[in-house]
Amino acid sequence: MCDKILFIINYYSFFCVLIITATMKNIVLFASGSGSNVEKIIHYFKDSTNVKIVAIFSNNATAKVLEKAKFYQINCQIVPKEELNSSQFAEKMRELNPDLIILAGFLLKFPSEIISLFPNRIINIHPALLPKYGGKGMYGMHVHQAVLENNEAETGITIHYVNENYDEGAFIFQQSVTIEGCNTAEEIAVKVLQLEHYHFPIIIEKLLTT
Repeated sequence: MCDKILFIINYYSFFCVLIITATMKNIVLFASGSGSNVEKIIHYFKDSTNVKIVAIFSNNATAKVLEKAKFYQINCQIVPKEELNSSQFAEKMRELNPDLIILAGFLLKFPSEIISLFPNRIINIHPALLPKYGGKGMYGMHVHQAVLENNEAETGITIHYVNENYDEGAFIFQQSVTIEGCNTAEEIAVKVLQLEHYHFPIIIEKLLTT
């Protein structure tokens, strides 16, 4: 009788492990700077049983995001531009086979070889309401300064799929915020970053579960 009960318990445990393994979603993050969005994503999924951050990559050897990755004991690696665009790195991504690749403040143009390997599985967040203030060289404070100089009444964020061109992939989500009363690009940046931190993890979860 005890053997039968033990068999049932072991079978049930094995079955549960299979279910968890089958539903586990793996994500990979890329960032070039401080990694504030990366940290928000880490916190959002820290207790998740079905989403795992398997790696964090940065092209910047002095990026603070690498310190955050080490603090949270997540595999991290510096990937210079030449390596990023190599076939060897594309093969590494193929082996990792993430369900979603997330560019969270990553400043390099993403390789077309990897984009072709993961269609509609690579997303980026941009600190403006695309198609305005997008394209090569439009990132971070450059965007916010341009918004300020053009006396915009509002700005916002765009989360979009990544294709071979800067900021031209299909839109997934946009959210605006009023910036009337903002007198500096830094004040605009604070408002936009609040939107990024709140919405980005939520949209990632939705993409992984739909």
